[in-house]
Amino acid sequence: MRFDELGLAPEILRAVAEQGYTEPTPIQQQAIPLVLAGKDIMGGAQTGTGKTAAFTLPLLQRLLPHASPSPSPARHPVRALILAPTRELAIQVHENLKTYAKYTSFRTLCVYGGVDIKPQIEAIRKGVEFLVATPGRLLDLVEQKCLNFQSVQALVLDEADRMLDMGFVPDVTRIINLLPKDSRQSLLFSATFSNEIKKLADTMLKSPELVEVAKRNTVSETISHRVHPVAAEAKRALLTRLLKSDEFDQVLVFTRTKQETGRLARELVKAGIGADAIHGDKSQLERMKALEAFKDGSVKVLVATDVAARGLDIDELPHVINYELPHTPEDYVHRIGRTGRAGKKGTAVSLVSADEVQYLVDIEKLIKISVEQIVIPGFEPEYDYDYPPSGKKKHHRRPEATAPAAAPVAAPPRREPREAHHHKRNKNIAPDGFDFTAPYVSKELEPRGEIPADDHAPAKPDPHKPRRPVAALLGGLGKRS
Repeated sequence: MRFDELGLAPEILRAVAEQGYTEPTPIQQQAIPLVLAGKDIMGGAQTGTGKTAAFTLPLLQRLLPHASPSPSPARHPVRALILAPTRELAIQVHENLKTYAKYTSFRTLCVYGGVDIKPQIEAIRKGVEFLVATPGRLLDLVEQKCLNFQSVQALVLDEADRMLDMGFVPDVTRIINLLPKDSRQSLLFSATFSNEIKKLADTMLKSPELVEVAKRNTVSETISHRVHPVAAEAKRALLTRLLKSDEFDQVLVFTRTKQETGRLARELVKAGIGADAIHGDKSQLERMKALEAFKDGSVKVLVATDVAARGLDIDELPHVINYELPHTPEDYVHRIGRTGRAGKKGTAVSLVSADEVQYLVDIEKLIKISVEQIVIPGFEPEYDYDYPPSGKKKHHRRPEATAPAAAPVAAPPRREPREAHHHKRNKNIAPDGFDFTAPYVSKELEPRGEIPADDHAPAKPDPHKPRRPVAALLGGLGKRS
């Protein structure tokens, strides 16, 4: 099947042909006719298989009768709304959309957070038919009262699974409630599907057609996988060695956290490797500069988090390295989907420490591939690296060092019993000298004061007899009259 057999207009086919595309991908072959027929669909395909064109091309065709060359903003209301979870993915979708719509009179716009909202408001007020947006920034624009959704005829959720992971479902639900219900066509696309995504689809789609050109959560056959078991503290040194080898020329490295992303990029630069980082804390301008430097080859390594790398479109990216395995096996599918695109070969390398073995097992179950494990001499894993983690079989254990035979140690001198050095203490005498065998004498019978030797001498006062100092201080003590 060719693109010119799908019923697309000549101006759209011209733009497609300029990109060198002649035959649609499997997801495009199935989805484009359904979208042209006005059906709601759930489209699932591997990352990099052309699902963006699977919804942009037919939507351009369906809305083509509304295209107007008029400069009046009233003739360019929002007719198609495309939601993406990240700025990078939104930008990528918009670039493809502009490419396919270049010979039409449609106006397109991409809005996202992290930049000044005022230019976006001005562009919307001039009129735009195709609006690509992240959920948060779209709601910001709604609060600015610069958007009117009454003419929206199509809604697209791209990477819906990532929308769910990032907690955007409440925002998406709020946006859906602002749109027309009866006349709206809804499309949901994702590289992977889950039961939660299907629940979301039930709330926004009407009798949807399910389009899956591959088994759920599968990976491209053009990608080769391998694992290097390594101790966690040796990962950075091993990564540096790999990147300095001749095998790797352009590499996308994944970490779990923003902090580790920046720290790892700085360490690689210190080691003499051209590297930069891309994560959520960086401004949009910084992220775009890092991405452009990576694409043009001025930076060899781009270190990224899962969220920041979502939607990165890099032609013929040869290598992806998982510096840390993701907690969710589906994220592994998204990570390595950056390579091996459009039939090109790619390599996915993972550095796995002992505490990540279970993540590796979960990934292998998901993609149904037993990944080859190669230990690099000098970078062995920890002693407790256990694969599989059943306890029955262990690999890559380093042999324990055998201690040299020690000279016999002379037996310590025999100590004599304590009674031989000390006299046996009388049990009837307490440590303070109290004799338990002495007769008891009442305290009341003991003399309270000293008795003078002379009968006429006054007795010394009893030291235990309380005096009356308080009364004396209060002035209540005196001679009686």
